Amino acid sequence: MTLFHPFSTLSLSFLFSILLSNVVVSYQQDYETVPALNSAEQEAVYRVLDSVNSGIPWRSLFPDDLCSSAPHGVVCSYFSDSAAPNSPVTAVHVTELSFGYVSDNTPNPPCAADAALSPLLFTSFKFLRKLFFYKCFNHSTPVSFPDDVAAVGTAATTLEELVFVDNPSFVGSLCGILRNFTSLRRVVLTGNGVYGPIPEFVGGLVNLEELTLSRNQLSGEIPLGLAELKNLKVLDLSQNFFTGNVPSTMGYNLSELLKLDLSSNGFSGKIPDSFGALKKLQFLDLSFNRFGNFRVPMFLSEMTKLKEVYLSGNHLGGRIPEVWEHLGNVLRIGFSDMGLEGNIPASMGVFLRNLSYLGLDNNKLEGTVPQEFGLLESVGEINLENNSLSGRVFFPSSNFSRIGHTLKLGGNPGLCVDDEVFCSAENGNNNTKNASFGHLKLCKKEPQRPNPVPLEESSSSAQVFPDSMFVFLGLLILLNF
Repeated sequence: MTLFHPFSTLSLSFLFSILLSNVVVSYQQDYETVPALNSAEQEAVYRVLDSVNSGIPWRSLFPDDLCSSAPHGVVCSYFSDSAAPNSPVTAVHVTELSFGYVSDNTPNPPCAADAALSPLLFTSFKFLRKLFFYKCFNHSTPVSFPDDVAAVGTAATTLEELVFVDNPSFVGSLCGILRNFTSLRRVVLTGNGVYGPIPEFVGGLVNLEELTLSRNQLSGEIPLGLAELKNLKVLDLSQNFFTGNVPSTMGYNLSELLKLDLSSNGFSGKIPDSFGALKKLQFLDLSFNRFGNFRVPMFLSEMTKLKEVYLSGNHLGGRIPEVWEHLGNVLRIGFSDMGLEGNIPASMGVFLRNLSYLGLDNNKLEGTVPQEFGLLESVGEINLENNSLSGRVFFPSSNFSRIGHTLKLGGNPGLCVDDEVFCSAENGNNNTKNASFGHLKLCKKEPQRPNPVPLEESSSSAQVFPDSMFVFLGLLILLNF
């Protein structure tokens, strides 16, 4: 048996406390050696904050080193000697500036009604990596970047994220905004007054992973250089004034693309077959353009990662193709107002088991509503309004309790619903209270046919005549006489 002396336990405790105190002292010493933000950069932060909202006393609220105690949205990073990566911290600099209150989780400095874009942003922060403005410039005075950012001394090669969201007074040509930043990884300019074409040199931004330019005043055609962005994951050009054909080879180099949104523009011509090479694509929105393939693209069958696809408002026409067997990940399909003809493929109900939305309204579809739609367990809406569908809307009762409330069927005069289904919807049954049957007529009940009377056989297998037949034969004999 091993015996522990009380002194041994006490000695171990004492030794541990000494080691712990040494660690704390060492940590404090290291912390004390971390340099503070230099006075010039700190002053620049105060002045930028004042330009965004002069009504807040920034200097008195944050009187200490802004890299140790700063408002949310001002972020610093610590730097060591580049020649000795493991050396102690030698400098600290502002690397992120975010303005405009977003939410309680991201309470950036709120912008006043007269917020301005300070030139100091482009001259005083040589290590800036992210610049973010959200709903800051909503006044009548235009706000824009300096004419030549590089000439006024900014370290344009460091900025990686440029994000301006919902700033209608922020104006300028896209060429003028992007031309001085060579290290951009993420560009989000949404809901601003940015105008002009996409410059050809954008293809030189080889680090770019996201290019979101939605809801601006951009125009022109997509430059061929855009297809050189091999690291691009998100491309969103929606709600602008772009025109012309999409480059036919655009899909071949953008192999990393996850989202492609060209919706609500004036693109025309054929949807490039090269889009079929976008094997990782999850979101495709080409709706409300002037594309005219005269058919739904067959390359959809190759996009096995696809979750959402929208082609509504184009002049595609033709039949809905049988491309659904390998698209089991699809959640939403928007094929409204495309001039589609023919029947709705039953395979959509068989293979699209994760579907939550299907829009086929305002087309020229014919035939019946596929009973296979009753297999869709996750669907929230099926809009088939304003087509030429006909026949009985029929699902087994066990499936209708799930699928009935998702259906929108108005504008199909040839369709009919059973009396019990219509009454269930009219009375607000939980299973059908959201169904839109429009002015669908009730199906005519099929006439009941009388059950045939089986003929009995005698022991000699001869047919036995009923009594009425004997009466009839007797009358014939009397008449002959």
